[in-house]
Amino acid sequence: MVHEKQHYVNGAWVDPLEPFLLDVIDPSTEEPFTGIAVGGPKDVDRAVTAARAAFPVYSRTTPQERLELLRSILAEYERRRSDLAEVLCREMGAPLQFAQEWQSAPIDLVSMINVLQQYRFDELQGSTKIVREPIGVAGLITPWNWPIGQIMMKVAPALAAGCTMVLKPSEVAPLNAIIWSEVMHAAGVPKGVYNMVQGEGAVVGEALSAHAGVDMMSFTGSTRAGIQVACSAARTVKRVAQELGGKSANILLPDVDFTKAVANGVLKVMRNSGQACSAPTRMFVPADRHDEVKAIARATAETLVVGDVRDPRTNLGPVVNEAQFNKVQRLIQGGIDEGAELITGGLGRPSHLKRGYFVRPTVFANVRNDMLIAREEIFGPVLSILPYRDEQEAIELANDTVYGLAAYVQSSDLAHARRVAARLRAGTVHLNYPGLDRCAPVGGYKQSGNGRENGRWGLEEYLEVKAVLGYEVQ
Repeated sequence: MVHEKQHYVNGAWVDPLEPFLLDVIDPSTEEPFTGIAVGGPKDVDRAVTAARAAFPVYSRTTPQERLELLRSILAEYERRRSDLAEVLCREMGAPLQFAQEWQSAPIDLVSMINVLQQYRFDELQGSTKIVREPIGVAGLITPWNWPIGQIMMKVAPALAAGCTMVLKPSEVAPLNAIIWSEVMHAAGVPKGVYNMVQGEGAVVGEALSAHAGVDMMSFTGSTRAGIQVACSAARTVKRVAQELGGKSANILLPDVDFTKAVANGVLKVMRNSGQACSAPTRMFVPADRHDEVKAIARATAETLVVGDVRDPRTNLGPVVNEAQFNKVQRLIQGGIDEGAELITGGLGRPSHLKRGYFVRPTVFANVRNDMLIAREEIFGPVLSILPYRDEQEAIELANDTVYGLAAYVQSSDLAHARRVAARLRAGTVHLNYPGLDRCAPVGGYKQSGNGRENGRWGLEEYLEVKAVLGYEVQ
């Protein structure tokens, strides 16, 4: 890789105007293995200027032209996918096999191609024409936990809508964004349409959010950081679309097959080392089945292999960095201190690992909904099991959170599961662990954000609506 010390602006790799080097740490070794140049407000201004200059021409391209561009990007992406998997393994600690099969999968790019093929940007309503037009320059801030997937989830609909953009990827896992920018260049994205500035959220993210030349912000990350983005964007009345934190409930109804439902729930929490905002981290179970659930959960968690991310037998790599490791340890200690029952895992690394930010797969039982581990987003491989007396209590407890990103319901009676789902305050409800639907909208209620990504809903976040009255003569 040759572009770590540069940004991508106006169709070219450029040196930063405000150079500052930041180490990139391998979380498996705790050692830096390269560095990137992070920018500042002047770099952001240069990128926004390029995006604004490119907007008048790109915004007038046809949907078919944009469709062909997305297809070219997909073809180039497939050529670089193995490079991306290697980088994700190194910079964020994803097991290589997981990075190859899931982290680097271009499903959101493919999904947006399918959406664009069918989407209608205008319609006639009586004598009025309703037109959907690109909103302008989009500022995109992406996280480190699903880094390349989140980049695709924002860049693809922005391109499909006819917007130009400036991307600020996570400085914690930044190298995948460099490869993505190389893909964009090789695919022939017009100059200024796509720009990328590396940097820290408090500097580059703040400058991008506050910039008067940016028409909307799309942010994925913590609720704390999302509040800062919204405050900065409010000064210029930007649209803000956000996907923020989560503390998702997983309600197991009494009629479910507990052996399967509990095991699948544990695995979904532990996936990606627990670093998923929609993970079902609060498992609600009937009180009279609590001991049975504990045994299944313990047995499942103890089958997981934590360690060498290049070993195909490994299920969990490290969490992404020291700060995240320390946060997870603090919250595990908090669960112990508050009297939750630790049934497996706990503090520290697995005993066979002497370095790296590895966390033991941890399960707490007899958790109350007012405990710290049931309130805070841990973002690590930690499950809380909460007993409930009846269905009404389960629903009330599930909704008793500041978050509302996702929820899960397990029942052998689908009609029953649907009735419970209707009462849950969450942007996505999963019934009986369904497969992926990348055209379904993703987003949250309450402090889990606003706006939606994926499918036509994701595309429409980047569109303005114009009404042309008198378009047809009556």
